Amino acid sequence: MASSHLQDTPIPVRYKLAALWTSTMFCYVYGDYFQMYVPGKLQAMQAGQLAFGAATQGALVGTTILMAVPSLMIVLSLLLPPAICRWLKLAAGLFYAAIMLLILFGGAWTFYLLFATIEVVLTLLVVAHAWRWPRAAPAQ
Repeated sequence: MASSHLQDTPIPVRYKLAALWTSTMFCYVYGDYFQMYVPGKLQAMQAGQLAFGAATQGALVGTTILMAVPSLMIVLSLLLPPAICRWLKLAAGLFYAAIMLLILFGGAWTFYLLFATIEVVLTLLVVAHAWRWPRAAPAQ
C-alpha cells in the first residue's frame, strides 16, 4: 500500500527571498492601483500631485528608484554572491518595512492599511530569512 505522506522538499533561501520580494511587489502594485479608486485621487494625479507634493521630474525619479529597488531584489536574490545578497536583503527589508510602518501610522484607507500590514510582514520575513541564512560547513 502506498504511503499517503507528501514529501516536503526544502526550499533554498534564495528562492524564498525572491518569492517574498515578488509577493511584496504585487502588494505594492495592487495597493497603488486600488488607490486610484479613492475619490479625488485621479483628479490629484491629473493635477500633478503626489502624496508628498508636486509630481516633478525629481520626485518621479525618486519614486522610480524607491520602487525599482524591490523589483530588482527579486532577481538579485538569485544572482548576487551569498554574503552581499544577505546584507542587502537585511538592509532593504528593514528599510521598506520602516517605510510601510510610516504609512500604517500616517492614516490611510483600510484596504491600503491591509496592504501595508502585509508588506511589513513580508519584508520582515525577508529580514528573518536573510538573518538566518544557512552557513556552509567549515572545510576539514
